[in-house]
Amino acid sequence: MAIMLLLCCAVILSCIIANRFSSKFGMPALLCFMALGMVFGSDGLFKISFNNYTMTEQLCTIALIFIMFYGGFGTKWQTARPVAGKAVLLSTLGVIVTAFLTCFFCYQVLHFSFSESFLIGAVLSSTDAASVFSILRSKNLNLKDSTAPLLEIESGSNDPIAYMLTMVALAMISGNSDTSVPLMMITQIGVGISIGIACAWLGILALKKDDLITLGMDTVFVIALVLLSYALPSVLGGNGYLSVYLTGILLGNSNINNKITLVHFFDGITGLAQILIFFLLGLLSFPHLLPELLFPALFIALFLTFLARPVAVFLILLPFGSSLRQCLLVSWSGLRGAASIVFAIMVIAGGTSLEHDLFHIVFFISLLSVAIQGSLLPMVARKLDMVDNSSDIRKTFNDYQDDSDLTLMRMFIPTGHNSQGS
Repeated sequence: MAIMLLLCCAVILSCIIANRFSSKFGMPALLCFMALGMVFGSDGLFKISFNNYTMTEQLCTIALIFIMFYGGFGTKWQTARPVAGKAVLLSTLGVIVTAFLTCFFCYQVLHFSFSESFLIGAVLSSTDAASVFSILRSKNLNLKDSTAPLLEIESGSNDPIAYMLTMVALAMISGNSDTSVPLMMITQIGVGISIGIACAWLGILALKKDDLITLGMDTVFVIALVLLSYALPSVLGGNGYLSVYLTGILLGNSNINNKITLVHFFDGITGLAQILIFFLLGLLSFPHLLPELLFPALFIALFLTFLARPVAVFLILLPFGSSLRQCLLVSWSGLRGAASIVFAIMVIAGGTSLEHDLFHIVFFISLLSVAIQGSLLPMVARKLDMVDNSSDIRKTFNDYQDDSDLTLMRMFIPTGHNSQGS
């Protein structure tokens, strides 16, 4: 037990150090976490043999729950409202278009079976908010034309749709009847929305009362609320990720006590969750298997980056009058990350029989996405003249506080004080 705790401590400290120095080399921190996992893994220096997909799926699901919650909780609705319509279309219709185009490519060009092609498209259809904004925040880059809040809502809310598509793909592979798929989709959305709103209402009611939750226990209460907002709809057949995101965005944009403290706390929790997911991805991987998957994974990554994602983005944003530069930047910002990893692990942990190695395909694509798209994102934003130097990227988050040289103080003068009546 003590050895395991020491190992966990060493891993976390290594990831923190990697996060501190990654920006100096222009490298996304998430790539460092993945590389550390590979170093500790069976093909690395420490030769830790780890292939427990079931335990990994459970740990990564918990981590993704908090990433999803914070994606909503940290969103500043006042800033995001003008682009909310476009963002929601990107996170729904855009995900569906990306999934079906990727499915078509895998089926027609790579000659995968249709069910596996659809599964790969579904797993890779969502983008990773945490990856994008860890890069933007580390470089202090705000984007013109409200592109930052657009990306924030889109990438924070598209995981539920990708999860639903993954469930549909698994139903197709298992041979369930077609009539069960529409019912499953209606149940997923209806139950997820209902319980997400109910949990948010419960949280707002409790956190607004000063005498209900003792000081210091508000973070514990919200942790319990987050777990409830995922677990309850999941038990009832609903979409737990949709429920968690709704709970986060409603709770984060309400007038509750100690909101800034909660934002900073869950920012740290989300950072730890990212470390966990990307480290486990590297730890589970077997780099010696990558050469045989190099070409299919590379082709899928190139298709996603340069065709599927841009088609979905241009199809949705151009009718709203978005500029060509904004469409190109949003297309490039479609990083694949935590959600795709968790969904791939979930499929394998469920015992689904597949012809191709889904995990290592997703691993390779995520590696390329974070390494290339993530590293070049600041440069692409500058080349497209989409960097807004007049504003702060932190203004799109709920923890932003305006700096001011003027401070107002309210003082109470006791009876009999010399200043009384002056």
